[in-house]
Amino acid sequence: MKLYYKAGACSLASHIALREAGFAPEIEAVDLPTHRTAGGADYYAINPKGYIPALVLDGGEVLTEGVAIMQYVADQKPEAGLAPPAGTLGRARLQEALNFIATELHKSYSPLFNPATDAAGKERALAHLKRRLDLTESFLADGRDFLLGADFSVADGYLFTVLGWAGHVGLDLAAWPKLSALRARVAARPAVQATLKAEGVV
Repeated sequence: MKLYYKAGACSLASHIALREAGFAPEIEAVDLPTHRTAGGADYYAINPKGYIPALVLDGGEVLTEGVAIMQYVADQKPEAGLAPPAGTLGRARLQEALNFIATELHKSYSPLFNPATDAAGKERALAHLKRRLDLTESFLADGRDFLLGADFSVADGYLFTVLGWAGHVGLDLAAWPKLSALRARVAARPAVQATLKAEGVV
């Protein structure tokens, strides 16, 4: 398998899932402003959507959208325990968590990274993101180590990824101690360290 990625971006969550599952994927960086890959290919020819991640499967099919990639990868190696079995309430809880991260956290950063957003717009976006982080912190109020309970899942790799952007928008995660602790637990995992090293972000 081959993953097209941008270092530290949302594709990091898919990369973490691959390595946690025991895969050693080929990876190729994408320059998003030019839509050229590190090898000089037109990224639109690989993924017409133009954004990352994209996972090229061994049969040549291309899978896009991080939430889909993470679950597909987890299902290829169920013994890794990265996702509850399909059709269970646990799997629905995983999908619930992944969709919340995608729509309520990940997308909340968009206006903060957009140079066209004025100061007032960024202030509103930051306040919205803080409220969403408050809510996410409350999910851990029962003392659980990870989003679904005692065990790491692909949702935790995704949450780790988006929490990593906080410093870039002026947020100190110390204000959310449970999220900070979860992020530290995920960061300490050998597969996560290997992923960060492979992307050159450590």
